[in-house]
Amino acid sequence: MHRSRERVVGVVNSTPLIALSIVGHLDLLPLLLDDVVIPASVHKEVIAQGRGRPGSTQVSQAEWFTVSRPHETSPLPAEIMGLDQGEIDVILLARELEAAWVLIDEKLARQIAKAMGLQVRGTLGVLLAAYRAGLLSREDSLRAVRKLARSSVRLSDKLTRWFEEQLG
Repeated sequence: MHRSRERVVGVVNSTPLIALSIVGHLDLLPLLLDDVVIPASVHKEVIAQGRGRPGSTQVSQAEWFTVSRPHETSPLPAEIMGLDQGEIDVILLARELEAAWVLIDEKLARQIAKAMGLQVRGTLGVLLAAYRAGLLSREDSLRAVRKLARSSVRLSDKLTRWFEEQLG
Protein backbone atom coordinates (compact mmCIF):
# COMPACT_ATOMS: atom_id res chain seq x y z
CA MET A 1 0.00 0.00 0.00
CA HIS A 2 1.39 3.38 -1.00
CA ARG A 3 1.51 5.98 1.78
CA SER A 4 1.53 9.56 0.69
CA ARG A 5 3.94 11.94 2.34
CA GLU A 6 2.48 14.07 5.10
CA ARG A 7 2.14 17.75 4.32
CA VAL A 8 4.95 19.77 5.84
CA VAL A 9 3.53 22.79 7.66
CA GLY A 10 5.69 25.65 8.88
CA VAL A 11 4.70 28.58 11.09
CA VAL A 12 6.94 31.62 10.61
CA ASN A 13 7.86 34.53 12.87
CA SER A 14 8.88 38.01 11.69
CA THR A 15 12.68 37.78 11.90
CA PRO A 16 13.01 34.82 9.50
CA LEU A 17 10.66 36.57 7.06
CA ILE A 18 12.73 39.75 7.25
CA ALA A 19 16.09 37.99 7.17
CA LEU A 20 15.18 35.82 4.18
CA SER A 21 13.90 38.93 2.40
CA ILE A 22 17.17 40.76 3.09
CA VAL A 23 19.20 38.00 1.45
CA GLY A 24 16.75 37.56 -1.44
CA HIS A 25 15.63 34.05 -0.47
CA LEU A 26 12.12 34.49 0.93
CA ASP A 27 10.97 32.29 -1.95
CA LEU A 28 12.66 29.28 -0.32
CA LEU A 29 9.81 28.88 2.17
CA PRO A 30 7.18 27.62 -0.29
CA LEU A 31 9.80 25.38 -1.90
CA LEU A 32 10.64 23.70 1.42
CA LEU A 33 7.17 23.71 3.01
CA ASP A 34 3.79 22.58 1.71
CA ASP A 35 1.96 25.11 3.88
CA VAL A 36 3.51 28.35 5.14
CA VAL A 37 1.47 29.93 7.93
CA ILE A 38 2.07 33.41 9.29
CA PRO A 39 0.20 34.54 12.41
CA ALA A 40 -1.92 37.66 11.84
CA SER A 41 0.11 39.49 14.51
CA VAL A 42 3.37 38.71 12.65
CA HIS A 43 1.85 39.71 9.31
CA LYS A 44 0.78 43.04 10.80
CA GLU A 45 4.21 43.54 12.39
CA VAL A 46 6.08 42.95 9.11
CA ILE A 47 3.66 44.60 6.66
CA ALA A 48 1.94 47.47 8.49
CA GLN A 49 4.25 48.34 11.35
CA GLY A 50 7.32 47.56 9.25
CA ARG A 51 6.25 49.56 6.19
CA GLY A 52 9.34 50.73 4.32
CA ARG A 53 11.62 48.38 6.27
CA PRO A 54 13.29 45.18 5.03
CA GLY A 55 10.82 42.40 4.31
CA SER A 56 7.68 44.51 4.22
CA THR A 57 7.36 44.74 0.44
CA GLN A 58 8.50 41.17 -0.24
CA VAL A 59 6.06 39.67 2.26
CA SER A 60 3.19 41.89 1.10
CA GLN A 61 3.74 40.72 -2.50
CA ALA A 62 4.04 37.00 -1.70
CA GLU A 63 0.92 34.94 -2.36
CA TRP A 64 2.04 31.52 -1.10
CA PHE A 65 1.31 31.80 2.61
CA THR A 66 -1.77 31.70 4.82
CA VAL A 67 -2.43 34.28 7.53
CA SER A 68 -4.06 32.75 10.59
CA ARG A 69 -4.84 33.37 14.25
CA PRO A 70 -4.42 30.77 16.97
CA HIS A 71 -7.65 29.58 18.56
CA GLU A 72 -6.20 29.56 22.05
CA THR A 73 -4.56 32.43 23.84
CA SER A 74 -1.70 32.51 26.27
CA PRO A 75 -2.75 32.41 29.92
CA LEU A 76 0.04 34.91 30.67
CA PRO A 77 0.52 38.35 29.13
CA ALA A 78 3.32 38.47 26.56
CA GLU A 79 5.35 40.89 28.71
CA ILE A 80 5.48 38.44 31.62
CA MET A 81 6.79 35.67 29.41
CA GLY A 82 9.38 37.96 27.81
CA LEU A 83 8.01 37.28 24.34
CA ASP A 84 6.22 39.54 21.92
CA GLN A 85 2.72 38.73 20.68
CA GLY A 86 4.00 37.41 17.36
CA GLU A 87 6.28 34.90 19.07
CA ILE A 88 3.46 33.70 21.31
CA ASP A 89 1.12 33.36 18.33
CA VAL A 90 3.76 31.41 16.35
CA ILE A 91 4.13 28.93 19.21
CA LEU A 92 0.37 28.59 19.79
CA LEU A 93 -0.37 28.15 16.07
CA ALA A 94 2.45 25.66 15.65
CA ARG A 95 0.97 23.56 18.44
CA GLU A 96 -2.55 23.77 16.99
CA LEU A 97 -1.41 22.89 13.47
CA GLU A 98 1.14 20.30 14.62
CA ALA A 99 3.65 22.15 12.46
CA ALA A 100 6.78 20.32 11.37
CA TRP A 101 8.75 23.59 11.32
CA VAL A 102 8.55 26.49 13.74
CA LEU A 103 10.67 29.30 12.34
CA ILE A 104 11.86 31.59 15.12
CA ASP A 105 15.26 33.26 15.53
CA GLU A 106 14.91 34.87 18.98
CA LYS A 107 16.64 32.82 21.69
CA LEU A 108 13.98 32.89 24.43
CA ALA A 109 11.16 32.09 22.01
CA ARG A 110 13.21 29.21 20.59
CA GLN A 111 13.83 27.82 24.08
CA ILE A 112 10.15 27.99 25.01
CA ALA A 113 9.06 26.40 21.71
CA LYS A 114 11.59 23.57 22.15
CA ALA A 115 10.44 23.05 25.76
CA MET A 116 6.93 22.60 24.37
CA GLY A 117 8.18 19.87 22.05
CA LEU A 118 8.13 21.89 18.84
CA GLN A 119 10.67 21.45 16.04
CA VAL A 120 12.42 24.82 15.90
CA ARG A 121 14.50 26.17 13.06
CA GLY A 122 15.80 29.62 12.39
CA THR A 123 16.79 31.54 9.31
CA LEU A 124 20.08 29.66 9.04
CA GLY A 125 18.18 26.38 9.38
CA VAL A 126 16.09 27.35 6.35
CA LEU A 127 19.22 28.20 4.34
CA LEU A 128 20.83 24.93 5.39
CA ALA A 129 17.73 22.92 4.46
CA ALA A 130 17.68 24.67 1.07
CA TYR A 131 21.35 23.80 0.54
CA ARG A 132 20.74 20.16 1.48
CA ALA A 133 17.71 20.04 -0.84
CA GLY A 134 19.82 21.34 -3.73
CA LEU A 135 17.96 24.66 -3.91
CA LEU A 136 21.05 26.71 -3.04
CA SER A 137 24.69 26.11 -3.88
CA ARG A 138 27.33 26.19 -1.15
CA GLU A 139 28.50 29.58 -2.42
CA ASP A 140 24.96 31.01 -2.53
CA SER A 141 24.41 29.78 1.03
CA LEU A 142 27.65 31.36 2.29
CA ARG A 143 26.91 34.60 0.41
CA ALA A 144 23.46 34.78 2.04
CA VAL A 145 24.87 34.30 5.55
CA ARG A 146 27.61 36.88 4.97
CA LYS A 147 25.04 39.38 3.71
CA LEU A 148 22.87 38.66 6.73
CA ALA A 149 25.83 39.20 9.06
CA ARG A 150 26.32 42.67 7.54
CA SER A 151 22.62 43.56 7.89
CA SER A 152 20.52 44.75 10.81
CA VAL A 153 19.83 41.11 11.78
CA ARG A 154 22.02 39.98 14.68
CA LEU A 155 24.11 36.94 13.88
CA SER A 156 26.83 35.65 16.21
CA ASP A 157 30.23 34.51 14.99
CA LYS A 158 29.55 31.17 16.69
CA LEU A 159 26.35 30.68 14.68
CA THR A 160 28.10 31.69 11.45
CA ARG A 161 30.89 29.16 12.12
CA TRP A 162 28.32 26.45 12.88
CA PHE A 163 26.59 27.16 9.57
CA GLU A 164 29.86 26.98 7.60
CA GLU A 165 30.72 23.66 9.31
CA GLN A 166 27.31 22.26 8.37
CA LEU A 167 27.92 23.06 4.71
CA GLY A 168 31.02 20.87 4.82
